[in-house]
Amino acid sequence: SQSKPSVFMTATPLTATPRSTWILSALRLQGAVLPRILPRILFFSALSLGMAATYKSGLWHDSNNMKALTSNVACNLVLGLLLVFRTNTAYERYWDGRKAWGTLVITTRNLSREIKIAVAAPTAEAKAEKEAALKRLVGFAIATKCFLRKESPVSQLKDLLSAEDIAQIEKAERPPQLVTFWLSHYFQRQYQAGYIDGPQRADCNMLVNQLVEALSGCERIIKTPMPMSYKIYLKRLTLLYCLILPLGLVEQLGWWTPSAIALVSFVLLGIEEIGNEIENPFGYSFNDLKLDSICDTLFKDIKTTMAFSEDGKLEEEPALTITLSD
Repeated sequence: SQSKPSVFMTATPLTATPRSTWILSALRLQGAVLPRILPRILFFSALSLGMAATYKSGLWHDSNNMKALTSNVACNLVLGLLLVFRTNTAYERYWDGRKAWGTLVITTRNLSREIKIAVAAPTAEAKAEKEAALKRLVGFAIATKCFLRKESPVSQLKDLLSAEDIAQIEKAERPPQLVTFWLSHYFQRQYQAGYIDGPQRADCNMLVNQLVEALSGCERIIKTPMPMSYKIYLKRLTLLYCLILPLGLVEQLGWWTPSAIALVSFVLLGIEEIGNEIENPFGYSFNDLKLDSICDTLFKDIKTTMAFSEDGKLEEEPALTITLSD
């Protein structure tokens, strides 16, 4: 799920689905796994067609043994449980990723409010430092997104951060962590200058820790893949089942066996592919988290925060722009 989207993947995502469009929603290809599993479905169908042809031509007759194997409750139960566990585990990773980004969004909004309201800025230098801290805060979200996608954030941050910051970002192995150092250093300087008191310093430090926690949660997902032995075993079991099943069905279904195999393989392969699709939710796939949209929302929030004046009025937002990747 790390490949960049094509021009055919730019349609507006589904929201509420009316009853009249239920069929269209079920048949849509955008976001579906069918295009990826279709070659395997055709392979199993073609193989079952060959089995049906050899059976009809009299090359073999007895299919009772294979029928007993594929209709065995234990075999079907094991395969079903493995597929369910695979899908549930993948969705848990997807949801953990979304919760981590939810934490990042909430913390960014809370911390930006604290910087704007709680930190005093009696001098022009203090005001410039405050503005830089707010820009670095939204820069953390963009840097985290790029870090999870194994990309450099420089091109997306060059219009937001200073040239000195960009130079530091280019040298950093983990840019999001560098941003948290900047934020902690900023709060420490404000505390030493007397612009915030001890409890405010502690509150801000706690919010920075929550940013680190969100980053670590996302990093745990991308650095802890599903065990390869489990993936291989599930693929082999699915392969064997789809290869053996036609031998048990051909006596009853005859030339209809390929159609039945296509349906069964669509169900089994589709469930497995859904797990593959959502286990790493930080890429560019249609079903991945819309990280660019989240970062754009945070950027707009920061601009609104920066437009809030000291006398409690909302003034004109600063003319800031960023270019996200998609």
